Amino acid sequence: MGLDPRLTVIEERFSRVRRVIAVASSKGGVGKTLISATLALAAAEKGLRPGLLDIDLTNPTAHIVLGVDTEAVKPEEEKGVVPPEVHGVRFMTVAFYSGENPLPLRGSEIDEAFKEILAITRWGELDVLFIDTPPGISNEILDLLSYIPRVETLVVTTPSPLAIRSTIRLVKMLRDADEDVVGAVVNMVGRGVADAKRLLRELGMEILGEIPMDPEVDGVLGDPNRLLRTRFGKAVANVLTRFAFTSSETLRRR
Repeated sequence: MGLDPRLTVIEERFSRVRRVIAVASSKGGVGKTLISATLALAAAEKGLRPGLLDIDLTNPTAHIVLGVDTEAVKPEEEKGVVPPEVHGVRFMTVAFYSGENPLPLRGSEIDEAFKEILAITRWGELDVLFIDTPPGISNEILDLLSYIPRVETLVVTTPSPLAIRSTIRLVKMLRDADEDVVGAVVNMVGRGVADAKRLLRELGMEILGEIPMDPEVDGVLGDPNRLLRTRFGKAVANVLTRFAFTSSETLRRR
């Protein structure tokens, strides 16, 4: 079997994206999507040109965080698709096409969908692109990351012993595949965070942020301005400051 020509196209699509950060989690329910979307919004507020790709095929929800009506807002189709800009973020999601319906994809169909989305999406020039990846530990995430040039992975977890143990497995899997794991964000911080931090540090993980439980968040979903001003939003914006600005256009890791 020859090389898939879409892989060359994907390389071109990402050629003007300066930083690509995949936000991953070992399981659902840890706040990965909320953190991905809030990072993109915080980057826009800082004057960067961010993008957000929600590539969770079965359960895309980033549009809910951003307050995007996927029936009213659609990508422009021109030699591929051009993501619309919402709240200063270029945004692409499977929900533009699937709406609120699940995509009944299996096995190789999922892989084909990943390559197709990455190949048709025209990002143009961005300072940073955040990718909200499907949760879980499987070949699915490894295949996805293998298609994305220069990708770095930020891992999201909670202090729960179940989540931490699962996150450790995810990190080991990513490192075994030679993926660049930049650090971890511990979300929903409460009791048990000290043990969680200890286990992550024993793994050699840099903890880029501790995000508190914030009961205000659910009430401001869909309103990015209010979201960024919650305790949650401010803590996520602090995660972004762990990446130093070399200029108004470029992010690099400290």
